[in-house]
Amino acid sequence: MSMFDSDTSSQGNGDKHFRQISRDRLLYEMIRSAKRPDSKSSNWKVLIMDRVTVKIMSCSCKMADITDEGVSLVEQIHKRRQPLPSMDAVYYIQPTKENVDFLLADMAGKAPLYKEAYVFFSSSVSKELVADIKKEPTIKCRLRGMKEMNLEYFAIDNQCFITDHGSALEELYGDEEFSRKGDECLTAMANRIATVFASMLEFPFVRYRAAKSLDPTTMTTFCDLIPTKLAAAVWNNLMKYKTLNHFPQIETCDLLILDRSIDQIAPVIHEWTYDAMCHDLLEMEGNKYVHVVPSKIGDGYERKEVFLEDHDPVWLELRHSHIADASERLHDKMTNFVSRNKAAQMHGRDGGEMSTRDLQKMVQALPQYNEQMDKLSLHVDLAGKINGIIREMGLREVGQLEQDLVFGDAGTKDIIKFLKEQDATDEQKIRLLMIYVATHPEKFETDKLAKILELADLLPEDMKAIYNMRFLESAPDSMNTSNSGFPLKFDNKKRRGLRKDRPGEEAAWQLSRFYPIIEELIEKLSKNELPVNEYPCMNDPSPTFHGASHSVSARVLDAPAAHSMRSRRATWARPRNSDDGYSSDSILRRSASEFIKRRGKRIFVFIVGGATRSEMRVIHKLTAKLSREIILGSSSLDDPAQFIEKVKALTPDPPPTEEEIAIDDLEI
Repeated sequence: MSMFDSDTSSQGNGDKHFRQISRDRLLYEMIRSAKRPDSKSSNWKVLIMDRVTVKIMSCSCKMADITDEGVSLVEQIHKRRQPLPSMDAVYYIQPTKENVDFLLADMAGKAPLYKEAYVFFSSSVSKELVADIKKEPTIKCRLRGMKEMNLEYFAIDNQCFITDHGSALEELYGDEEFSRKGDECLTAMANRIATVFASMLEFPFVRYRAAKSLDPTTMTTFCDLIPTKLAAAVWNNLMKYKTLNHFPQIETCDLLILDRSIDQIAPVIHEWTYDAMCHDLLEMEGNKYVHVVPSKIGDGYERKEVFLEDHDPVWLELRHSHIADASERLHDKMTNFVSRNKAAQMHGRDGGEMSTRDLQKMVQALPQYNEQMDKLSLHVDLAGKINGIIREMGLREVGQLEQDLVFGDAGTKDIIKFLKEQDATDEQKIRLLMIYVATHPEKFETDKLAKILELADLLPEDMKAIYNMRFLESAPDSMNTSNSGFPLKFDNKKRRGLRKDRPGEEAAWQLSRFYPIIEELIEKLSKNELPVNEYPCMNDPSPTFHGASHSVSARVLDAPAAHSMRSRRATWARPRNSDDGYSSDSILRRSASEFIKRRGKRIFVFIVGGATRSEMRVIHKLTAKLSREIILGSSSLDDPAQFIEKVKALTPDPPPTEEEIAIDDLEI
């Protein structure tokens, strides 16, 4: 490794999925390369990271993976560390002044903490910081090499990453416009997005949602320009990466940059898949769930931490299935397992004496039996708890009204009737009313909304979530746009919806009618049918691109006629001969290689302001349907409760009045 290297050498990525590429680069291109080829001694080394790179590493690699590559100790750079002068150190850090100062303090002077150091920066390092390192006289001979890894994103799924900007919604869409703070947020976000393409060795066509202000006399707001600004910042970073070895010089994939305004419904509507229900209804910390199981010692119970992640084959198979489907399939799995497993059969005998041969068979089958039974029992328990909560909270009725609002089959009268007759929780009311104002934005201008909120009997703090939805005004939708390109005016006497039933996709399960808007946008992008006036391309800023004569078609799909599904409701029970794409013999049971042997180029979709689990479901579904690996990125991944709190934060709390100031608040 040279003194300074900015090469991205991960070649041959076409047969690996997104997170696998990230993992391989961290383990092999970084840690494995930090070794002495002529050394006969042990190659054990110390891995030193900062607060951000620790999270990046933990998303892609397990501790066992790191240990297998010769790392005996993992340290954080900002903490005091024990000197290990006989061992080499691998630094994986952000290129900040603080981190470089820590590095110099570790390795400069007469008594360095480590023998020698390999330094890997997570993104592009400035010339000033490189100069600071080089001018330190004692450190040059102790640095085995420096390299820009250009890997500063968080791979939270095989096909999903975040930039970890959890406060992006507040900083970019807040009541008061802090353009400087917003620009800093977008710049940092763009830097991390660009490292995705450096790692994947992909050079994208950069498409983005255009500003919604079509009238040139209307002043464009900062919020309206967020996708445009982010696309420009990503493009500037990509131009720098084009100088790297192996980086493509022509476009190899598509990137579509959106923001949360394109779909205000997806973050708050009840999503009825197993994955979404777990994170929505159960107490989970990230992907960690505390499972209470019978104790193996004594008659009590014990708490067991489990992680619902890709290493669990049952989770991998069922996570995107409708909760009713997942419950039935789990029941079938448990029944088949017990009927086929010898240990289960022996265990289930009623008091009869077992022969020595029976006992021998049972002991041989026990290890595998216990492991499989634990996994199945976990998911049976989870599904049972979810179904119990659905019944107790009356979520089917709430979910039906939510979807009817979105598809235009319900309106103000239905909301009023629900609030009067149903004993709903405050959270259910908040989510329902957030959907209501998203589908009826004109209610912000009347006193009708205030009367509905009075009927809902919500706290002022909770009302903020509903009123603040006005900051996320929906983007232009080609389905509701006239030929002139201007939004069509709704007839208030007619029912209207933000979704139309998709032809050929009849809902197999009750409450599975809803789909995130990115599903339609990705399919149009795949067919080159995204309207270029609404989604321009950075790669060709010339005026001809915005006409219909360019290579990207400006043709807009004719919207299918909206029609009510009240007369043909899907059932909660299993339909005969139905296949939602996630059955046990479907794509989730196939090996990952089948996803990757795609016919088309990759599609990247980035959503500013937080992605949802329904959108994660869609990218997995469309990857199989379109035979193209689709990768979802966002500033964060939000469950409904998190999104509601972020929307509340869009307006600051009013300062307390004199009457509200308590004695405890006074400083004496």
